[in-house]
Amino acid sequence: MNGLRKLFRGSGRALTKEGVNSSSPAAPNVGFDSVGNFTGSQELRRVLGSNGTSATRTGTAVPRTPSRGTPGAAAVEPGAAPEHGGQGAAGIGTHRVLAMDVTLAPRDPQAPGQFGHPVAVPEDKQEEARSRWKEGNFNVLLSDLIPVDRAIADTRPAGCSEQQVHDDLPTTTVIMCFVDEVWSTLLRSVHSVLSRSPPSLLRELILVDDFSTKEYLKEKLDAYMSQFPKVKILHLRERHGLIRARLAGARIARGTVLTFLDSHVECNVGWLEPLLERVRLQRARVACPVIEVISDKDMSYMTVDNFQRGIFTWPMNFGWKQIPQEVIEKNKLKETDIIRCPVMAGGLFSIERKYFFELGTYDSGLDVWGGENMELSFKVWMCGGEIEIVPCSRVGHIFRNDNPYSFPKDRVRTVERNLARVAEVWLDDYKELFYGHAYHLLQRRPELGDLSQQMALRDRLQCHSFRWYLQNVYPDLAAPPVKASGLLMNVGTARCIAVQNTTLALQACDVNNKAQHFNYTWLRLLRHGELCVVPVGAAGAPGLRPCTGWESSLAWRHSSMAARPELAEHLVVQHQHPPACLLVHRVLLALRLGACTATDRYQQWRFGSYHTT
Repeated sequence: MNGLRKLFRGSGRALTKEGVNSSSPAAPNVGFDSVGNFTGSQELRRVLGSNGTSATRTGTAVPRTPSRGTPGAAAVEPGAAPEHGGQGAAGIGTHRVLAMDVTLAPRDPQAPGQFGHPVAVPEDKQEEARSRWKEGNFNVLLSDLIPVDRAIADTRPAGCSEQQVHDDLPTTTVIMCFVDEVWSTLLRSVHSVLSRSPPSLLRELILVDDFSTKEYLKEKLDAYMSQFPKVKILHLRERHGLIRARLAGARIARGTVLTFLDSHVECNVGWLEPLLERVRLQRARVACPVIEVISDKDMSYMTVDNFQRGIFTWPMNFGWKQIPQEVIEKNKLKETDIIRCPVMAGGLFSIERKYFFELGTYDSGLDVWGGENMELSFKVWMCGGEIEIVPCSRVGHIFRNDNPYSFPKDRVRTVERNLARVAEVWLDDYKELFYGHAYHLLQRRPELGDLSQQMALRDRLQCHSFRWYLQNVYPDLAAPPVKASGLLMNVGTARCIAVQNTTLALQACDVNNKAQHFNYTWLRLLRHGELCVVPVGAAGAPGLRPCTGWESSLAWRHSSMAARPELAEHLVVQHQHPPACLLVHRVLLALRLGACTATDRYQQWRFGSYHTT
């Protein structure tokens, strides 16, 4: 028995037994049936427990979903784990990733949804399924039919099961926040963590109840989870929102690494060790699993394309972007290679606890939900860290069209306020691109709160500029500093506007004449250096004044900014009603403002260059 004990590093509790390290030469001969139920020797059964514990790697084929996103460039790093067992750095031993899947009782191979297969709603339950959808914004009826500890197919790329990780991986606290989560979905999330995580690495699983209103998430949940010593429940006494709820869990966590998960997930076999290995190798690193799809309609578990990364488009909209096939082929990328990620999705990731607090955690001024993934991503990259997607770690996630969080104010306005706060702190001058694509925020001017602490944090951490981020992390993001630039030519006269002393004049176009160079900014300002063209100057002509900040009275509509497509080539005074347009007086050949006429070529203007995002 002493030899057998050496094969296990776990605590020996019922739900958290650890599977055998099959790479060990001393491993006994064990086997599993078609559903992963244990079929080993009686002696090993006694070590694992009397409940027929299963430790399985399933290989059932999983339907693939279309990739999320459009082609684009990506940075990829080959996996750093040794290919063979033995000694790692500084003599530390290594072992093959454990593909454990431990259950309290044998699984029923005929159960609905087993192996992640789709489930059909019975004919006599169609109406009930429709009526219960609103409970979680997915098929709650089917979720309740599926076992809370169902098996799912091992969707890891070939080669992941042979990867080596260090024996001295750090422990982790898994933090799972929820509000009014569906009972069966929450339980399935918890069971997947407990069943498929090496117990020696799982310090605890903290469930943060963000003031749920459902009765079953109170005493009933406490009673159910009491059978699992590693599960703790933190019931918040008022609604904090996802961001502050996560911080509440992080403050009481005891693990070396924090692993944040949503409450509607299913962790796959071998999911945890690859994440902890990457953090162990570099503490200033955020490791993210590949997020696979649990269908909101039939609860099937679907894999996704391996070569994807998280990105954003203006005005800071998160999305997935596929690595182009030519990049994959040119760099001979493997499905197991680590992918550097400009922005993480934000719901599922591992980060060293001390490092998380050194970074200042999340911006405490962000409300409820939204934008926190952008804020933390910029902070990590610009302040010396890195974010990775680890293909050998897979976690399924139910993607819902809505979330259960109620917002103290309008949901859209809350998210927009959060993003504006992130832009002010982290984007430097590039925040103009954010406001240019979310122009209504300039007009509405949301109250962002005090930014001084976040600015001071950025200074204290000696963070890079956003320009550095664009050049080194996300070089394929289109981020032109202005929307249009160069000579500004009137179509009717073929002459260009020039600054002449302190006034504006028309001159023969000369690209070498710096006095004729103008920028049309994302804030819709018409600039020449530090001077702005103002709609009303002397005698009704446009004039110049120093650009001291954004004002609606300084704004012009042009190109795609035009409210009326037929005026796209015009320069329209934004704040006047009816609108007025910049024109050239046909006789005086002087600049004036007048009523807009779509077909008047003397009101049409073209810049030397236009820049798109």
